[in-house]
Amino acid sequence: MPPAPQSELILRRSRMLAIPVRTQELRDPIEHDVSPVSDPQVLSVALKFREVLDALGLDRSDPNLRGTEFRVARAYRELFAGLHAGNEPDLRTFPNTEGYREMVAVTAMPFYSVCAHHFLPFFGTAHVAYLPGARIVGLSKLARVVEFYARRPQVQERLTEQIIDLIEQRLAPAGAMVVLQARHMCMEMRGVGKPGLTTTTSAIRGAFEDGRLRVEFLAMFPTTRCAGGA
Repeated sequence: MPPAPQSELILRRSRMLAIPVRTQELRDPIEHDVSPVSDPQVLSVALKFREVLDALGLDRSDPNLRGTEFRVARAYRELFAGLHAGNEPDLRTFPNTEGYREMVAVTAMPFYSVCAHHFLPFFGTAHVAYLPGARIVGLSKLARVVEFYARRPQVQERLTEQIIDLIEQRLAPAGAMVVLQARHMCMEMRGVGKPGLTTTTSAIRGAFEDGRLRVEFLAMFPTTRCAGGA
């Protein structure tokens, strides 16, 4: 029996997904493939964003807009990767056999996120420190924790708390501190319209409630430093 035509296979898949679209709507006009069909979430977001383009009165036949809904859907999949099950970082720890008791700090880690209020970007630098207890952690894992929680619709205050909470839960340090410095496009591109403003948030646990440790940590980075800052 000869294989079914590609168009028939596409229609069968679209019925299985219960997505009421025509065959030609399943094809990404830029990528010239039918890959959106293999990811129902990407296809669903693309079709919804197409409605946004139409609601804005934009001409989707414009060559610059052709396929934009698919590009946006794929971008959201990447920007919001922290929402996907199984993407939480494996915070592998090791015994603190040397008995190290001084601060461990990773500073000026760039991060990029999207404001949950306006879906506009905010971005900056994260500074993370902990005082080891019985275990230590690979330094790259701290950067992965920041990345994981940044890759979702966020508010900076919650992002700060989520980072330090995971470090506390997985590492059980004697103390920890997180400082985020970020620029918010919802304040720069719209609303108050003040470019270059930096928002700083912090979270403190355990031994870092001691003022001496806080001062030592804060002295490790400029207090107004922000990735991409003016």
